[in-house]
Amino acid sequence: MTAIGSNTMMYKIRTYNQIAVRGLERFPRQRYELGTEIADPDAILLRSHKLSEDDVHDRLRAIARAGAGVNNVPVAHCTRQGVVVFNTPGANANSVKELVLAALFISSRDVVGGVDFVSTLDGVTDAAELNALVEAEKKRFKGRELRGKSLGVVGLGAIGSLVARAALDLGMDVLGYDPSISVDAAWRLPSEVRRMENMPSLFARSDFVTLHMPLLPETEGIVSEEALRSLRPGSVLLNFAREPVVDRQALIRALDDGRLASYVADFPVPGLIGRPNVRLTPHLGASTSEAEENCAVMAANQLIDFLETGNIVNSVNFPAVALEPSSGHRLAITNRNVAGMLGQMTSVLAKHDINIIDMLNKSLGEVAYNLLDIEAAPDDALVGELAAIDSVINVRVLNGNAKG
Repeated sequence: MTAIGSNTMMYKIRTYNQIAVRGLERFPRQRYELGTEIADPDAILLRSHKLSEDDVHDRLRAIARAGAGVNNVPVAHCTRQGVVVFNTPGANANSVKELVLAALFISSRDVVGGVDFVSTLDGVTDAAELNALVEAEKKRFKGRELRGKSLGVVGLGAIGSLVARAALDLGMDVLGYDPSISVDAAWRLPSEVRRMENMPSLFARSDFVTLHMPLLPETEGIVSEEALRSLRPGSVLLNFAREPVVDRQALIRALDDGRLASYVADFPVPGLIGRPNVRLTPHLGASTSEAEENCAVMAANQLIDFLETGNIVNSVNFPAVALEPSSGHRLAITNRNVAGMLGQMTSVLAKHDINIIDMLNKSLGEVAYNLLDIEAAPDDALVGELAAIDSVINVRVLNGNAKG
C-alpha cells in the first residue's frame, strides 16, 4: 500500500543490456533520468537481462521488456507487488519471420553443407580441376523445393501470421493451429490458411512444422513424445519460439528413429550441438538493427504513456486500459481483484468532496486497475486514505492533462 507523487517529478529509468538509441531518445530529458546504475528506479527497460524478485522494490512501478518473451522477468511476483510488466509483441516479428524463412531454405536445401564443402577447396588453383570437383560432389547437397510442400504453423500471432503469409507466397500449403488466437490475430491471418483443431492433426499433415507460441507453464514441453509421434516420417521441425516448448529428450528420440529428419532452432543446448540433423543459430531471431530499434521505441513509448497518463498497452500481467486525459487530475490505483473495491474508493473521494470527471476500472486475474479523473488536486490525506484501503496495492497521482 504505497502512494507515488504526480508526474511533475523526474522519473528514473534503469536500463539493462544495450538498448537502441532511438528508444532512449524517446524519453524527454527534462522529465527522465536514464542509466545503467540508477538505484530505486520508477521503471526498468531491458532486453534479455534476468531480473530477480529482489529487483522489484517498493518504488518500482513498471518493467518494459524490449521483446516478446518475458521469461527473464518474475511476472507473478511483479503482479503481487502491483508492478506492470510490458512487452513489445510484433516489434520484432518481421526479423523473426525472415530467419524462419532462412531456416526453411537451409532445411530443404543443404546450403550450409555446400558452403562448407566449397570452403575446403581453397587450395585448388586450377579452374578445370575445381569445376570437376564441384560437379562430382554437388549431388551430395541435393535438396527439395518448398513449393507444393505443407507447412504447419503452431501459434498464429504476430510472427506466426507473417510466416504463414510468406509461406503461401512461396507456393506452400499452410496449416495453422492456435487454441487461443485473438480476434486481431484472426483478422491478420490469410484466409488460405487451413485451421487445424489440434496439434497432432497438424503434425500428421505437415512436411515442415514451425513453432511460434509463447513460453508459459501450459506450453512448456507441449511438443511432447505423443505430439512427435504424429509427425510424418522425414518431416522438419523449426523452433523459433522458446527452447523449452519442445521436450528435448523426446526430440532426440524422434531424430534418432527417423520420424524427424531435421530440427532447426534458435536455441543452442547441450546434447543437440554437433548432430548432423540439427541446425542451431545463436538466438538471432530479433538480432537485426531494425528489430532492436522497433522494440526499444515501442517499449519506451509504453513506459512514457504509463508513467505520465496511467494508460496500459501490451502488458502481460495487467489489463489494457486507455482513458483519454482530462483537464483535471488523475489517480491510478492498483488493487487486488476482490469485490467492493471501487465503491470504497469512490466513498473516500465523496468524503473529501472530490467530484469524479471520468473513470475506468478493469481487471485481469488477481489484479484490478483503476483510472479516476477528478476535479480537485488530491492532497496527502486523501491519497493516504486511498492507499490504506485493504487490498489496495498502490496509488499514483498524475496530472490528467499531461501527455508525452
